[in-house]
Amino acid sequence: MKVLNLLLLSVSLAMDAFSVSLCKGLKLRKNFIKNALIIAAFFGAFQALMPLLGWLLSRGVIVYVQNFGPYIAFGILAVIGVKMIIDAVRGEEEKVSDKLDIKELILLAVATSIDALAVGVTFSIDPEQINVFISCAVIGAVTFAICVAGVLIGHKFGDKFGKPASIVGGCVLILIGLRIMLEGMGIL
Repeated sequence: MKVLNLLLLSVSLAMDAFSVSLCKGLKLRKNFIKNALIIAAFFGAFQALMPLLGWLLSRGVIVYVQNFGPYIAFGILAVIGVKMIIDAVRGEEEKVSDKLDIKELILLAVATSIDALAVGVTFSIDPEQINVFISCAVIGAVTFAICVAGVLIGHKFGDKFGKPASIVGGCVLILIGLRIMLEGMGIL
């Protein structure tokens, strides 16, 4: 996977976690830097592990999907992207409470990384082009950085960036899926 594509994918996957981080930042009054690092660590870890899990689960079915890989990748990424956009337009953001606890962070991290699980399935389509472990590490690191920023921005400025960020993330996923499909068809 090209570096730019991996970075775009990483940023788009991090948008839900960024939105939740913004919301969490709104409610933090004490120790917000420490809490920003904790929140970002949870989101980053789950965003890194979920594509790996998706990749591992898909390895058993790769023989059946190789010919249809670009179409499957487009379908998965387009559905996830459209869902992100619809949720943002409808205002269906993840619910967050004002206290920072481990159970809540795990639930939020899982909820915001489900799309990364599906993306991990697409990693099996062309294993020669994708180093799964490096990709997962980059996804986790980018999510960590974006979430630290999200908490700090949320702490300072509020939640006005959550909805547009999810819309942009959804659009980026759709565009990446479209590019994969067009490359698979030999158009690009």
